[in-house]
Amino acid sequence: QVQLVDSGGGSVQAGGSLRLSCASSGYTATQSCMGWFRQAPGKEREEREGVALICTGSGSTYYADSVKGRFTISQDNTNSNNAVYLQMSDLKPEDTGMYYCAAVLLRMTDIQTLGVNAKTVTEFGYWGQGTQVTVSS
Repeated sequence: QVQLVDSGGGSVQAGGSLRLSCASSGYTATQSCMGWFRQAPGKEREEREGVALICTGSGSTYYADSVKGRFTISQDNTNSNNAVYLQMSDLKPEDTGMYYCAAVLLRMTDIQTLGVNAKTVTEFGYWGQGTQVTVSS
């Protein structure tokens, strides 16, 4: 059974930092990517925005334009369970939302061809339960 357990959310003031973690278990894929999507307040599940992804093996990364230079994604594959981390700095109120860990059983090039969106994750991967991030001004 595939499990993605994400944690690390919280409430901070603008300019603050948070670190999200996601531990995965129950699947092995030589070509897969993990990361986070966020669902802004009032948005539907299908409107979740890809924030950052990192791929096993290649280490390829993806960042949404809105977070480049502020967020850093990393991974730890030293154990049998893969883990990814998202260091978020200089947080802004517009970063507020529910952050969902996602694992996609595709290469980065395939994800970008299909679209870094919720539909791709739903069809080719798994979701975590989500962790809330709230940034106040």
